[in-house]
Amino acid sequence: MAAESVQKDRIVVVGSGAFGTALAAVAASSGKASVTLLARRESIVEDFKQTGRNDSALPGIDLPGALIVSDDPAVLEGAGIVLFAMPSQAQREAGRSLYGFIGKGADVVICAKGMERASGRLLTDVVEEELHLQNVAVLSGPGFAADIAKGLPTAMVVAASSIERAAVLAEALSGATFRLYPSADRIGVQLGGALKNVLAIACGIVEGAGLGDSARAALISRGLAEMSRFVAARGGEADTVRGLSGLGDLVLTATSHQSRNLRYGIALGQSGSASGHSGELVEGAFAASVAADVARQLGVDMPVTAAVAAIIDGKMDVKTALERLMSRPITQE
Repeated sequence: MAAESVQKDRIVVVGSGAFGTALAAVAASSGKASVTLLARRESIVEDFKQTGRNDSALPGIDLPGALIVSDDPAVLEGAGIVLFAMPSQAQREAGRSLYGFIGKGADVVICAKGMERASGRLLTDVVEEELHLQNVAVLSGPGFAADIAKGLPTAMVVAASSIERAAVLAEALSGATFRLYPSADRIGVQLGGALKNVLAIACGIVEGAGLGDSARAALISRGLAEMSRFVAARGGEADTVRGLSGLGDLVLTATSHQSRNLRYGIALGQSGSASGHSGELVEGAFAASVAADVARQLGVDMPVTAAVAAIIDGKMDVKTALERLMSRPITQE
């Protein structure tokens, strides 16, 4: 384990994909701290030195001159804030491999949206287990990487074990065009981020199948109700899903073609089934089956999520899934 002494004005972002690069850029631009982007490949470091960009993740976007890019995990030693910006299913391995470099006094913030596929557990639980830490925070909400990196106005949420801790992180990571709101509901914020991807796939299916904007609006509203029930059953606050990490993120992801989840859903809707469409790089494709299984175990009614999971898993085609949704018993809203 790295030395206990950490410097709160040192930030390291682990993961040089689009979102990690964008977060590192906005943090470096604020001038509040020394910011390092930890990449897995030396080629990314060399490209940044030559061009000032990470074109493999954010083509054509110039990154701040104050940003440091490295492929040496030793840069984590002494860092006060560490952002885990790798995909959700890579969080456990990252925690395991970096355990020896991150000090116990560091604030670790997960910047991925999903649940662990193998266990159905929240990512905070997974990373806390691997890093032998408590109170890992999470950052989520409506923000596309390119918008953040370009300095377009963006608001998201950071949730920690206490509102006071979340407020400190929000202040440290916010910039002139990037605003973080603090929350103490880590469960609600994480589940909102995971489930909105599933619902975005559902909205994509509706679009791809040519079912119209009215159907999309119905899905968003009924999906939000599902999300609220699931969050409450898992011990979170139902009201959280009406904020940035729930409704805000859902509206963005379910309506913008920048969303990989929406585009994947459109492909499913156009073809009528998941045959020939890999969801390997689509976060919602992992989350759908996990959420549907956990919902069944908890006795939570989530028909839209279950339908998406059945389509992705090849158990049902799009036409059958839609017919079953529309033929469900009519109840009060």
